Amino acid sequence: MASVFNLFSICFLSVHVVGSESKIALTSPRLKLSYQDLLTSNGLTTYRIERSCCYSTLLLDEERNRLFVGAKNFLASLNLDNISKHEPEIHWPAPVEWREECNWAGKDINSECMNFVKVLHPYNRTHLYACGTGAFHPICTYVEVGQRTAELQFRIDLSKTEDGKGKCPYDPKYRSASVLVGEELYSGVATDLMGRDFTIFRSLGHRNCLRTEQHDSRWLNEPKFVNVFWIPESNNPEDDKIYFFFRETAVESHGLGKVSYARIGQICRNDIGGQRSLVHKWTTFLKARLVCSVPGTDGSDTYFDELRDVFMLQTKEKRNPLIYAVFSTSSAVFKGSAVCMYTMNDIRRAFLGPFAHKQGPNYQWIPYQGKVPYPRPGTCPSKTFGTLESTKEFPDDVLQFARNHPLMYNPVYPVNQRPILIQTNADYTFTQIAVDRVPAADGQYDVMFIGTDIGTVLKVIVVPRERWHHTEALLLEELQVFKNSTPVTNLELSSKRQQLYIGSDLGVSQLPLHRCSSYGKACAECCLARDPYCAWDGSSCTRYLHNTKRRFRRQDIRNGDPNTLCSGEPHKVRVLERKLYGVEGSSVFLECVPKSLQAKVIWTYQKPKTTQREELKTDEHILKTERGVLLRNIQRKDAGAYLCHAMEHGFTQTLLRYSIEVINSWQVKELTRKDGPNDPRYASQKIWYQDFLQLVDHPNLNTVDEICEQVWKRKNQQPKQRPVPPPLPAKAKPDKWKHLPTFTKARNRRMHEISRSDRAPRSAAIW
Repeated sequence: MASVFNLFSICFLSVHVVGSESKIALTSPRLKLSYQDLLTSNGLTTYRIERSCCYSTLLLDEERNRLFVGAKNFLASLNLDNISKHEPEIHWPAPVEWREECNWAGKDINSECMNFVKVLHPYNRTHLYACGTGAFHPICTYVEVGQRTAELQFRIDLSKTEDGKGKCPYDPKYRSASVLVGEELYSGVATDLMGRDFTIFRSLGHRNCLRTEQHDSRWLNEPKFVNVFWIPESNNPEDDKIYFFFRETAVESHGLGKVSYARIGQICRNDIGGQRSLVHKWTTFLKARLVCSVPGTDGSDTYFDELRDVFMLQTKEKRNPLIYAVFSTSSAVFKGSAVCMYTMNDIRRAFLGPFAHKQGPNYQWIPYQGKVPYPRPGTCPSKTFGTLESTKEFPDDVLQFARNHPLMYNPVYPVNQRPILIQTNADYTFTQIAVDRVPAADGQYDVMFIGTDIGTVLKVIVVPRERWHHTEALLLEELQVFKNSTPVTNLELSSKRQQLYIGSDLGVSQLPLHRCSSYGKACAECCLARDPYCAWDGSSCTRYLHNTKRRFRRQDIRNGDPNTLCSGEPHKVRVLERKLYGVEGSSVFLECVPKSLQAKVIWTYQKPKTTQREELKTDEHILKTERGVLLRNIQRKDAGAYLCHAMEHGFTQTLLRYSIEVINSWQVKELTRKDGPNDPRYASQKIWYQDFLQLVDHPNLNTVDEICEQVWKRKNQQPKQRPVPPPLPAKAKPDKWKHLPTFTKARNRRMHEISRSDRAPRSAAIW
């Protein structure tokens, strides 16, 4: 049953995306940069510790200009401007006796019985709060970092540690989420060694610890916590709520088997538990399903249920941020990823809707139709919505109802009832997301940086088409930020410094948010990039600053039309010209790879001494590849100019011009025959021409590089000496140039001997 449904979903999704008014499916990236490209010219810096791994815990502190990193057995404090600078590190291993005990329990002593730092939060103006797994003995401590940048410190007192149970997981493989609000830590974590008792837990501070109901699948059912945020509800701090994002095995899946659903859960910050029921338990806990699906015309939806990451984008109203969430599919047949965006109004509306209730002969989940007790479960005790001042004043019927009905019937739907982008045909899965709101000339855009499970970061924007609710997702860049393939486990974005920090198991990478200068040296190339960070300033593609008074700033993110934007701008980029020689009967490869992978390459041909161009057509003689054109078995008629053009978004520009001259085969035979003149210059020409023949017969790029490297090494190994003329015979004729200077005599003698040589063909002098 499930397999049939998955196959139907694949067919439906492919049809729906093509016919949709909004282009939410990602196409190929416009710009794709490898790790080496970013390392050499685009500002990528990296950090790693030789004896560590698993840099999944990052804390951005822009006030101190620090990026704090939690890894295996280590804490690090890095400079935000350059994380590769040598900075002090704290070695924080688990005690030896804990490691031995962990090993006796059957865990691997080298990969599991270590201290993996999983919690890192700012505690006050001088300290951080950090927790680690401690070889299956969770442990927490306070890290002294100083008050100001000028007073930077970085140390811990290992004699002052705390029990980390309920704050940090035992097993480093288990995901947890936490936020520190005031002096209280709110955590979603497994609180036992076996990973069976999952809870939402409040610790630290002066109030009693609270948790969810233990071993009750209606509250939490094998959850995997993703993130947690503190979001104000009103101007009254007593109404503040904590929102947890997680995925769990659904209890309301209606006999479809073990199905994973994405959830959002809420608790009131001023919850202190019940008086006679739910003592030391949450009385305001509610949860709702978080839906991210592509709706169909026949009522069938394609769901993305595996919640991977959540990012909260602050807006002008602190109580109404935007929620960006990354999803993947749980199906083994259909692999895809999606990003959905939610508003707090839709989230609050779901929690004010009907409660889910299990009833009937088949125990189906239906909306609760009975009377809901007062005050409504999930309401924070405050003067805003009532007269109660504490959850201990809640009546018993309210607490009993809250215990039995933690699930809401209505789910939370994304904006426009659909994802803002999906990816279904890629060899990667989305894992992390960070969003930066960027002002541009034609509005503001939310630039999404999406991490994947192969170590790449995607830079994506969503632009309106005809109207704002008809959108198009644009994949601007695909960046390989790690040398080897590894999942991205954390993203931290600094708008102030225009930097992105990426965590993984292999290390931490730092990357600028924009690379305007790499787009090109013309107005059209800058316009086609459609990057909200960049604009054409009249001479180059540079950073766009919205508040500057400079008038000459050309930018069009919505349309990206250089024909209109750059109509009055002269084309200053000179077309690169290359001259090639081909031998009759051999092959010639013309390489042309545009920067933009979304550009369509068109080749034209121009015969010698003519101005007319015609499009180059493929046949058995001319083959087009992804990297250029291969001319097989060239003849004299193939000589001429070959031009490579890139067409993108209705704009065409010329990238390269190849001029090909065809050499007769008899000239090659004369140049390569064994009885050539006994002249050092001729010998070097012969060797050079053999190298040339190798090049024209091997269009493969790797082979060409190898041949060129061999020629370069041979040239550098040769001693740089002037050729010595052959000695004169024993009975030499009188030197008729003895009255000339030494330099002139040598030159005239060589020219005389060359002219008398009847063995060298005339074409040899050319070569």
